[in-house]
Amino acid sequence: MKEDSSQFAETFTTEDMEGGITNENGRDPESNSLNQPLLKRNRTLSSSPLALIGAKVSHIESLDYEINENDLFKHDWRSRSSVQVLQYIFLKWTLAFLVGLLTGLIATLINLAVENIAGFKLLAVAGFIEEKRYLMGFIYFTGANFLLTLVAAVLCVCFAPTAAGPGIPEIKAYLNGVDTPNMFGATTLIVKIIGSIGAVSAGLDLGKEGPLVHIGTCIASLLGQGGPDNYHLRWRWLRYFNNDRDRRDLITCGASSGVCAAFRAPVGGVLFALEEVATWWRSALLWRTFFSTAVVAVVLRAFIEYCNSGKCGLFGKGGLIMFDVSNVTVKYHVMDIIPVVIIGLIGGVLGSLYNYLLHKVLRLYSLINQKGKIYKLLLSLSVSLFTSVCLYGLPFLATCSPCDPSLPESACPTTGQTGNFKQFNCPDGYYNDLASLLFSTNDDAVRNIFSTNTPTEFHPLSLVIFFTLYCILGLFTFGIAVPSGLFLPIILMGSAYGRLLGSAMGSYTNIDQGLYAVLGAASLMAGSMRMTVSLCVIFLELTNNLLLLPITMIVLLIAKTAGDSFNPSIYEIILHLKGLPFLEAHPEPWMRNLTVGELADIKPAVVTLHGLEKVARIVDVLRNTTHNGFPVVDDDMVPPAGLAIGAMALKGLVLRSHLVQILKKKWFLQERRRTEEWEVREKFTWVDLAERCGRIEEVAVTKDEMEMYVDLHPLTNTTPYTVVESMSVAKAMVLFREVGLRHLLIVPQYQAAGVSPVVGILTRQDLRAHNILTAFPHLEKSKRREKGN
Repeated sequence: MKEDSSQFAETFTTEDMEGGITNENGRDPESNSLNQPLLKRNRTLSSSPLALIGAKVSHIESLDYEINENDLFKHDWRSRSSVQVLQYIFLKWTLAFLVGLLTGLIATLINLAVENIAGFKLLAVAGFIEEKRYLMGFIYFTGANFLLTLVAAVLCVCFAPTAAGPGIPEIKAYLNGVDTPNMFGATTLIVKIIGSIGAVSAGLDLGKEGPLVHIGTCIASLLGQGGPDNYHLRWRWLRYFNNDRDRRDLITCGASSGVCAAFRAPVGGVLFALEEVATWWRSALLWRTFFSTAVVAVVLRAFIEYCNSGKCGLFGKGGLIMFDVSNVTVKYHVMDIIPVVIIGLIGGVLGSLYNYLLHKVLRLYSLINQKGKIYKLLLSLSVSLFTSVCLYGLPFLATCSPCDPSLPESACPTTGQTGNFKQFNCPDGYYNDLASLLFSTNDDAVRNIFSTNTPTEFHPLSLVIFFTLYCILGLFTFGIAVPSGLFLPIILMGSAYGRLLGSAMGSYTNIDQGLYAVLGAASLMAGSMRMTVSLCVIFLELTNNLLLLPITMIVLLIAKTAGDSFNPSIYEIILHLKGLPFLEAHPEPWMRNLTVGELADIKPAVVTLHGLEKVARIVDVLRNTTHNGFPVVDDDMVPPAGLAIGAMALKGLVLRSHLVQILKKKWFLQERRRTEEWEVREKFTWVDLAERCGRIEEVAVTKDEMEMYVDLHPLTNTTPYTVVESMSVAKAMVLFREVGLRHLLIVPQYQAAGVSPVVGILTRQDLRAHNILTAFPHLEKSKRREKGN
């Protein structure tokens, strides 16, 4: 049904769920027996299908991940030859290969473009500084960043609003079963690529890791449907992938490929898709995602080898984050567990605080963005100017430090080029440690702050300034109208306080300060994003050192546990802000005291169709309802032994899109009769039914045709998922989410003559906690008590 979205995005209307109603006798609703109906309600379940997608409020529907086992599907399955099945499997793996290949190529393009654009900019500014022309250097630095931000913002605001932000929350929602319009189009892909290059090159406090995940999913979606909507290929076998189920699998491959391209972590990419974005998973999908990430890793390795020869432009390293500490001996003792635990606690607390503050900032930005495109541009450009002023001006506050005599002259100091020791405004033989972090690309800043065997490289005050600045910039930058990722800002913030703690520990610890920076970055990411297994593997693949595994696991577990004590993950917060109806993995405890039958009672009566239905009835139902699924019942059957005469049979579920196709193709009968199998195959194919098609408003039906009949049996899904009306809402929600359903039929406990075989239909919107609490407000008291405990 079109009840598949949440309430209006919180950025436009806030939810007031205070003042829950208690039972008249003072009993706790939590203790209510399943046999006692919860009749304390004030209205029906909400079904407003609106959510914030990109820059506008869009109509939202769920996706049909369930296999529609009607007569056409069964015939197609029986008639497929072994060769056809092998072709289908081969094409699946071919598409997985292409997803990995294209994602790797585009990631390399983005990295090289960012490194060269930002590199030439920094070289030019370094030349002005070397000549003591500080004002000219500031103007050039700020102007270049301003123009790069302007390009990225104009593209996002004017051409593809869905390209702004990381895109990961929308991907999570899509793989959860929520259709997110225009999120995976060709325009979005192009703007995401160019916008990411512009925004990252402009020195904004954002990363390309989140956008790379979105880019991977866009590539997967476009490959699955054969290209853009208006120009996609019509190859017969490719049409088999133009359905929600196969598209979901390809997009999962794209998400894992994007993470692999961002961190060069193939196993971490697979685990990220499994842990963070995918709701549905199976072993076959595991192999295909792993294959895609393996292809990405091979592409990246090939280009790294090529770029090492100096043929890739200014820096020649491709901007690929790789912190290799395989040659560093990692030593730690029992006492080192204490600072490791402290880092985990700090990461959990700071991560939850960061989520809280970012939530407030995003709500403020939504009010500004509502005023129009010009305000979005002004907001983005204002953040760019503020960032440029900070990045250029703050290094002048740092004192110059003498270079270590043991270092070669080419290593310290460096001017403009990549390296740990930036000369900036210092005399020869001295370097500016704060400039090494601020006056460089974000990737270089990560390499510098992660550097090992350099215990005196950064002053504590410089680390404090760096941490404070990136906390402020991280809050102000995320949410502007440019492609942006959260990974890199959080890594930089976490590494700053990690290295600061390492320098404070001094000789009391055996762990290198660079490794403390790694642990700090991991802890803040776990505290904000609440990832554990995938994050652990990503950091192991980044550091290339298995000796870090035990302490990394401890840090991640402590940080996630501490963060969960305060608020949800940052992606869940964004999902809630956008109003996307995401179904969580775990139902609320109070849902076990509510039955699906009680939910059906407060919904409008279910609309059913007969197996042999009049065209006029179908047109009337489609025009006067917004439902996307209708139970099909028969009441003229001969009842089996034991059932009373007059009992009705549930034949299955027919989709709105199939009914519209019937009306479009004029598949009508003069008399009320069942059709033959060949008659159905003459008009429809299983592939046709997998595709979505128009609306009822686009269909014209004459007066004579209204009196004709339609046999719905061949197009009816004869195996819909059903639950008995006595099942708890909690159990129904788990089934709904794990199987990836759009409709869940409720059947009565008892069948008798005159009793409908279906009590109601549950959809995504009906199982959301907020909507249930709105309909049963006295359960709010139970919810608050659970939080208090």
